[in-house]
Amino acid sequence: MRSEVIARNYADTLLTLAQRNGGAATAVEFQAAADGLAALLNTEPRIRAFLSTPAISIDAKKAALRGALQGRVPELFLRFVLVVVDKRRDALLRDIAVAYAERVDEMMGRLRVSIDISHAPDAALQEEIRQSLQARFGREVIPTFTVDPELLGGMVMRVGDEILDGSVRSQAAGLRRRLMEARMPAGI
Repeated sequence: MRSEVIARNYADTLLTLAQRNGGAATAVEFQAAADGLAALLNTEPRIRAFLSTPAISIDAKKAALRGALQGRVPELFLRFVLVVVDKRRDALLRDIAVAYAERVDEMMGRLRVSIDISHAPDAALQEEIRQSLQARFGREVIPTFTVDPELLGGMVMRVGDEILDGSVRSQAAGLRRRLMEARMPAGI
């Protein structure tokens, strides 16, 4: 839990930096840079290992990041990343990117929803679900669909810490529970 709090604090600092240096446009630009860095760290275990190895000096890590990111991300964002490395928080870069995306979404009035569905939804179904969720939450919704063949039907949605379970499995379990709790009339 401590690392999540630290990552959120760094994300808040990055958002404040973006707002002071260009507002919403800079915040979105930083989000793209943070998402790119997080994707790189997610897909390249050698880079993650390099950054998390204490035997490698901070200067070497900073030089590698400067070489990889300079000209590809805003200079102010790069300086922020280098400060994170200076503070020996480089292992939190992915967590910071996730927390930062959440902060930018809040600022922009967006809501990310993770949707597990039993079959691949076509574009019309995706749009119907998105519009339904926007009407329910009153905010722009950015859905992410994942096919889960273990679901018999329906879908399970995650909105932050809230889970909306509309799967056939949970509906059947609810029906079973109600049947088991039902009182039978006397004489049957």
